[in-house]
Amino acid sequence: MQLHDFGFINYAVLFGYLAAMLLVGVYFSKRQKTADDYFRGGGRVPGWAAGVSVFATTLSSITFMSIPAKAYTSDWTFIIGQYLAIAILPLVFYFYIPFFRKLKITSAYEYLEARFDVRSRLFASLSFMLFHIGRVAIITYLTVLALRPFMGIDPVVLIVLISLLCIIYTWMGGIEGVIWTDVIQGLLLSGGAVLIFIMICFKVDGGISEIFTATSQADKFFPTTQFRWSWTDSTIPVLMIGFLFANIQQFTASQDVVQRYIVTDSIEETKRTLITNAKLVAIIPIFFFAIGSALFVYYKQNPNFLPEGFNTGGILPLFIVTEMPVGIAGLIIAAIFAAAQSSISSSLNSISSCFNSDIYTRLSKSERSAEQKMKVARLVIIVAGVFSSLAAIWLVLSDESEIWDAFNSLIGLMGGPMTGLFMLGIFVKRANAGSAVVGIIVSIIAVLAARYGSDLNFFFYGVIGAMSVVIAGTITAPLFASAKQVSLDDSETSGN
Repeated sequence: MQLHDFGFINYAVLFGYLAAMLLVGVYFSKRQKTADDYFRGGGRVPGWAAGVSVFATTLSSITFMSIPAKAYTSDWTFIIGQYLAIAILPLVFYFYIPFFRKLKITSAYEYLEARFDVRSRLFASLSFMLFHIGRVAIITYLTVLALRPFMGIDPVVLIVLISLLCIIYTWMGGIEGVIWTDVIQGLLLSGGAVLIFIMICFKVDGGISEIFTATSQADKFFPTTQFRWSWTDSTIPVLMIGFLFANIQQFTASQDVVQRYIVTDSIEETKRTLITNAKLVAIIPIFFFAIGSALFVYYKQNPNFLPEGFNTGGILPLFIVTEMPVGIAGLIIAAIFAAAQSSISSSLNSISSCFNSDIYTRLSKSERSAEQKMKVARLVIIVAGVFSSLAAIWLVLSDESEIWDAFNSLIGLMGGPMTGLFMLGIFVKRANAGSAVVGIIVSIIAVLAARYGSDLNFFFYGVIGAMSVVIAGTITAPLFASAKQVSLDDSETSGN
């Protein structure tokens, strides 16, 4: 049963936003002449815009809705993950960015071939592509799942709408179009979060001081019980370790973020990218957690406003469509769509970038023309988008459950070994191609054993995946030929 009539004005605002995103793609399509334009933006993107894009890419619609729901039902402990993303910046600044910029890469995994061999590059690239096809499907599915009780649109139609629009403007605008739509979407997300919190404060008796007092009295900030060590529960020490490695993976081994490092025209602009992202991460997530606390107090004061048996995972959309003014509700729902689209479009462009660089161009026996590369790039975006849409539709029709744990397991299984390969290559000089392959095999076995043979919390999977590569790759290095070294002093670059 539909909880609320979304209304003509709200739909008009929502579809107006979606149409505007298409126009951005049309505008930037005129600049896409070569594969370099399509995947690197021709170096025309300013650092601040790339930084907002990183923020919008990493903040999916699931984050937009799940963080308030987490703070509503539980506490603020997960905010630790946001600040660990800032803590790793010195590591990224001084060790990773110089390598990526020096090699003039299109795909992050070109470094792995330069350092080890083509096997490591193909493994990491294929892992990234498969993971992100699944990630797009899950983001689309969970977004639709949260919104369908409030909108009179069939969930399959919603999936097709979200996916089709993302495919179109990503196909047309390339990475430049993706980044500038990310800028719009990131600002809409941030402004939407601030606006929602202010609106709830006006509706709560006692305002912001009452929200703080009631949240503190309910021990919903950082409960003392969360400071204990646990192998199975998501306590603060476990979150710190798990989020540390998850952020290292995202900012050093994930093409969708690394791609933002190479769209600017200098290393100073690249660093500005991460500084801009850090500023947003330091401020905006606080509002998402504060929204959860504010909703907790609001519905505690007004329990009759909460439908009986309501799934609190959709607590934020419930407030938006039932309590916010007409038009504003449409704008905020557009922000949720924006969060989904910013992640999806970045994933699609990055999948295309990896396939074009690591598979199509790298394994071709003859030189490919700029026209051929552009055709393949756009075809891959369509194919990846269709597969992701079909997977999302299957999840809706099968009413799949426990998808969140499966998603985090995938991060450990596929992201852990990728992260470990970059760590092994940059920090262990004696590591070589043979020991890297051994590290990959050991890592996969270790993560699978942890996933299916133990009760370990899923936050440990990424740690196990990464450290297994580093440890096994270091120990077995003497058994193979000497390492191929890639230093910042190399005058030659390695790529295709």
